[in-house]
Amino acid sequence: MKVRIGIAPPPGDTPHHLAGLAERAEALGIDSLWLSELVQGPAVEPLVGMAYTLAATRKLKVGTGVMILPGRHPLRVAKQLASLAALAPKRVLPAFGLTPARPADREAFPVPGPRGAVFDESLELLRLLLSQEKATFYGEYFTVQDVGIGPLPPKPLDIWVGGSGERALRRAGRLADGWLASFLTPDQAAAGRTAIAAHAAEAGREIEADHYGTSLAVATTEIPATALDAIARRNPGADPAEIVPVGWPAARTMIERFVEAGITKFVVRPATPVPSAERWLDDFATHLMPLQT
Repeated sequence: MKVRIGIAPPPGDTPHHLAGLAERAEALGIDSLWLSELVQGPAVEPLVGMAYTLAATRKLKVGTGVMILPGRHPLRVAKQLASLAALAPKRVLPAFGLTPARPADREAFPVPGPRGAVFDESLELLRLLLSQEKATFYGEYFTVQDVGIGPLPPKPLDIWVGGSGERALRRAGRLADGWLASFLTPDQAAAGRTAIAAHAAEAGREIEADHYGTSLAVATTEIPATALDAIARRNPGADPAEIVPVGWPAARTMIERFVEAGITKFVVRPATPVPSAERWLDDFATHLMPLQT
């Protein structure tokens, strides 16, 4: 299985730094750059940032880690992704989530029904639009008739999803091509992988063995309060030291544990703002890139 380790911008980073970050990442041979959905604050909007970053580089893959799909019309998202894939072949990595990481951003994504049901139907329609020259779909929340979005990628884009609840794991197995978890321990990620594979088998599908990933925040000296609060909300009772490594040696060890658990794709980011993103990238390349296969 291919182990690949990408990066995400430091928290609080502004759009002005994105080009330099991407160019430095490409120069170092880093696999991918991932952009989160953070509406309120300085972070760049993920699709806008993806387009800009792909234009500024030639080899770097760019993903959304994760972008919220419920609250966006699947037809528009399909058109945007197909356009990006035509402009930057094999470098577009879409991953979608159910709700924003920050509760205050949720109202920016109104949905026409229960959020989980809308997400499921959105994924069905999105996959259809990205795989057929003309698509017709009659759903509870979306309907399209004989719609084509233009040239399609030679190979349909892999659509990844996040989430770790029971319904999220079922969704990943039945409707997605990969899973990008967050705030899980290696043991929890292994259990999630097993559940997703079982749901896929029930649906007559198979998720590729190396299409299971996780996001990983790396702290410098101690786990910050923001990370502790997020863990308490999203994974109550979990040991924070099993989720946020402190220092590069601990990050390396944790990634090795995830790989043993069957997780092979990683999005690594600083847990706090860093004095120098360039220095952080250099340290990342030194300590973590040798783990790639």
